[in-house]
Amino acid sequence: DQRAVWLADIDGVTPTAVEEIVRMASPVTHFRRTVTTDGVRLGDHEFAAGEKVVLWYNSANRDEAVFEDPDRFDVRRDPNPHVGFGGPGPHFCLGAHLARREVGVMFRHLLVRLPDIHSTAQPDLLRTNFVNGIKPLPCAWTPA
Repeated sequence: DQRAVWLADIDGVTPTAVEEIVRMASPVTHFRRTVTTDGVRLGDHEFAAGEKVVLWYNSANRDEAVFEDPDRFDVRRDPNPHVGFGGPGPHFCLGAHLARREVGVMFRHLLVRLPDIHSTAQPDLLRTNFVNGIKPLPCAWTPA
């Protein structure tokens, strides 16, 4: 149980757990660009200048060639070369450090104060052309 692993070493596991959360639940859906140079190769495909290319974050973050057991949530996954904040370069998310900190602080306090919190229904998912998210997520826990 990933919750038990995390709670057993909350400070030690939080950094890798945050990266795994971003990998599995990247809010960004895709990123489109135009190829600028002829002859760019990716795997077996050669691109020509002017072609459109799309990065599908959920697909990239579950690439079997990069991630062992990519559909499993693993709070200790390390290394975790996800692209949840974009790839390296000028389009990397400027708020990545703040987002990591916010997610880490929020989950650390939530799990310490409400260790048995759990959802009581399926989440109502927000799906748009650009971002994903959760609208309401009904939860329950044992009062302290």
